[in-house]
Amino acid sequence: MADNWLQDSTGRARALLIDTSVPNAARVADYLVGGRDNFEADRRAVRLLTAAAPVIGTSFAAACAFHQRAVRYLVAEAGIRQFLAIGTSATLTGNTHEVAQSLAPKCRVVYVDSDPMVLAHARALLTSTPDGVVAAVDADVTDPRAIVSGAAETLDVGRPVAILLMATLGYVLEDAAAAEILLTLAGAVPAGSHVALYHQASDLDPAMAVTTQRWNALSGQPVTLRSRAQLTALLAGLELVPPGLVPVTDWQPAPDDPRFERAVPVYAAVARKP
Repeated sequence: MADNWLQDSTGRARALLIDTSVPNAARVADYLVGGRDNFEADRRAVRLLTAAAPVIGTSFAAACAFHQRAVRYLVAEAGIRQFLAIGTSATLTGNTHEVAQSLAPKCRVVYVDSDPMVLAHARALLTSTPDGVVAAVDADVTDPRAIVSGAAETLDVGRPVAILLMATLGYVLEDAAAAEILLTLAGAVPAGSHVALYHQASDLDPAMAVTTQRWNALSGQPVTLRSRAQLTALLAGLELVPPGLVPVTDWQPAPDDPRFERAVPVYAAVARKP
């Protein structure tokens, strides 16, 4: 978790493993927000995916808008001051710490990722307010105990924490494994903590199955879609914040949200640990 990650031997070795010829989810997201940390393989993947489902581009914009609304709710209404953001993806509407600390400067935010390029970018550019803290943990969503251990160096896990899983569980292919990850993460934080997530849907747009097949053929990061019933089962035991588990554009929409002509095939929810 040290800031000199790229200077140690492990960091340098992992950085050398970055394959720019294979599309990467974080770099694809960067391209979709107009960033520069992407390569031709990532741009080509976006072209192939949007050819099958043009809604891909708008899905990302809608998910980014939900992310901002969820963080605002968690700070302003739920009183959360600690965030564990698993998967540091690009965003159109402000990173977690930017949104949270704009409302409560003392917020503490830990980003978690296992991608060396994403971690290097995070450690270089994610700066905190003087009263708050922003840190990064090198861990994968499939190892929730390592995530909790790393986060505990920055967060007080005896106080409520918001666990953000923005698209992250889509990279966990088996429902049982995803449920175990969520159970472990939620079990490590106290009552009053929250989980916020969005996840690509299997039952809202048939074209998403085609894009998933294309992505899995191109990338070393296979993904899965899930239905509303599957996601409801994953969130069992948590109290859904109204309006519950709904299409991403329907979760507490704001007047300044982007408008879309067709339904966005992504589900979203915020849930509280009782």
